[in-house]
Amino acid sequence: MNDHEDVAGESALTYWRAGLDTVPDEVWLHPDLTVLLLPDNALTHIPARIGTLKALHTLDLGHNRLTRVPDELGELVGLDRFLYLHDNELGSLPDSLCRLTRLAYLNVGENALTELPESLGSMRDLVELRAQHNRLTALPPSIGGLASLRELWLRGNRLRALPDSVRHLQALRELELRENAFTAVPEALRGLPLLRRLDLRSNRLRELPGWLAELPALEKLDLRWNDVEVPRDVLRDLERRGCVVLR
Repeated sequence: MNDHEDVAGESALTYWRAGLDTVPDEVWLHPDLTVLLLPDNALTHIPARIGTLKALHTLDLGHNRLTRVPDELGELVGLDRFLYLHDNELGSLPDSLCRLTRLAYLNVGENALTELPESLGSMRDLVELRAQHNRLTALPPSIGGLASLRELWLRGNRLRALPDSVRHLQALRELELRENAFTAVPEALRGLPLLRRLDLRSNRLRELPGWLAELPALEKLDLRWNDVEVPRDVLRDLERRGCVVLR
């Protein structure tokens, strides 16, 4: 069952929980589509023709059975709002994805990714990146190029460190590093001017740096399920200015 709407200049096709294992032919009859929603199906393949839908600003392929997405996804240069690829079986992402330089929201969580594309930093308008519950052991150094990034979700990976370039994420407000393998708070976070929430639950932290109390916008620091003591002076300074510290 699909729902096609044309409202206020928007052309949308919705196939939510439609029991699909292939993309319907009807999709290709609407080259002016701005929204294509195909979540919660059983799709295993996305045709290269997806690259012809140049008017798309939102594409939802989440909750399917995809093991790959085509390079042609990078031809959707009008995609400037949402791209959902979460909860599939993706082992990698095409480098062409990074041609989506106007995209604001990217969700690639709940896959089997071992790395993110090296050219990720070219997605300069990205505001939110979700890559939780994958198999990431490192982030590409180019991530520092995401000058507009406000939220970064990395829960449930295998990260031990962050690249130094993270210090350039001057717009970052929320960082979720829960359930990784950090033994120390990444030095690259030092001085981030707008960071409000830092989630480090369930890591392997052994000590905390004094500079945590110098993060000017920090409102919530979550350290639960780590075997680490919070230095009294750091705790005092954080709580004095209203930061909630959970430990």
